Amino acid sequence: MQAISHVQNLNSYLIIRRSKPRFDKPVRLAVPVRCVYHSDSVQFPNGVGSSRVDWQSSCAILSSKVFSQDQDSGDKSNTSSASDHLAAAVNGHKTSLDLNLVPLDKKNKPQPPAKQPPQKPLTITDLSPAPMHGSQLRVAYQGVPGAYSEAAAGKAYPNCEAIPCDQFEVAFQAVELWIADRAVLPVENSLGGSIHRNYDLLLRHRLHIVGEVQLPVHHCLLALPGVRKEYLTRVISHPQALSQCENTITKLGLNVTREAVDDTAGAAEYIATKNLRDTAAIASARAAELYGLNVLADGIQDDSSNVTRFVMLARDPIIPRTDRPFKTSIVFAHEEGTSVLFKVLSAFAFRNISLTKIESRPHRNRPIRLVDDANVGTAKHFEYMFYVDFEASMAEVRAQNALAEVQEFTSFLRVLGSYPMDMTPWCPSRGNP
Repeated sequence: MQAISHVQNLNSYLIIRRSKPRFDKPVRLAVPVRCVYHSDSVQFPNGVGSSRVDWQSSCAILSSKVFSQDQDSGDKSNTSSASDHLAAAVNGHKTSLDLNLVPLDKKNKPQPPAKQPPQKPLTITDLSPAPMHGSQLRVAYQGVPGAYSEAAAGKAYPNCEAIPCDQFEVAFQAVELWIADRAVLPVENSLGGSIHRNYDLLLRHRLHIVGEVQLPVHHCLLALPGVRKEYLTRVISHPQALSQCENTITKLGLNVTREAVDDTAGAAEYIATKNLRDTAAIASARAAELYGLNVLADGIQDDSSNVTRFVMLARDPIIPRTDRPFKTSIVFAHEEGTSVLFKVLSAFAFRNISLTKIESRPHRNRPIRLVDDANVGTAKHFEYMFYVDFEASMAEVRAQNALAEVQEFTSFLRVLGSYPMDMTPWCPSRGNP
């Protein structure tokens, strides 16, 4: 496989397959939605528009502002400086478009424009978004305000506009329908394992992984003000949160029933809305602040090293780079099942590429494979999809060669994303009370 240039269509290498998968079907929407805003994947660093069209429109607006100022003031000495100041915001020094600004004197006679310094040309840096791109973005997450997913969205994109969604699939559709720019969704937890629903949705939808973020999970036991622990008869939370605090709840001497709900912050909201004085929730300290609950016990997770890994999803992939650690996520399948797994893994081992995750999931549209043998009879086997994360960028030749070899052994191969690794310092949650 040849190295990929920056001007190539990234979709040409992000989807590699020999035959169209049977499970890849378009999602039919309940109501028609018309896109009222379109943004190219190109972003300019100075904040004037998020696409080439917006950028050119901004240039035209700047031109009209300068022209009107010249007519009002008629001051030739300030015309050049005003136009320079406004146009400088487009490309650092001067706009690369010829605005043809002609200053007018008091008698409305055109004057030749002053000699301008050479314009700064656009470079690949101006046209390529950085791995950590954007801050003023609309980011979808599953849950309600106060959920851990909202905290992950804020860590991934500081100062973003977080958009809550009631289901994981709604967050995917929010990005596809241009309601949101990004989605931040959990894919695995250090105690509870993988969130299989989101892995299945990654195959159903055409979004790309553009980054990851790891968030330490710190659980609290929350109840209405004035409620004491001995009055509780029920504890509600997300199923994984309940399992992550099982031992601590027992040590606290609570004789309560456990009840699962959709998310942790939703449990806190439910208690506050229904004014339940016999029920506690397992959620974050921020959820207690938002919904007016008291923290009865802090740091009740059984293991202080409780971390959830989230992925950032976008409509377009980012350009892989080699100037920082990258991770690549792929999924593949083969008609012969697990018999080719060793050959696939050897393609990475021979190139010294470290695998950080490998997991199999039953094929949704073809779960059972029948094998006929005249001597034994008919055997039934599960058909599997294999998800693999490895530490290499698609810009590296060794990663391209590895996937070229993997393609020879598989009937389906898709790159879910090549993205920067989360290298932020990590510290475990506070100890149990």
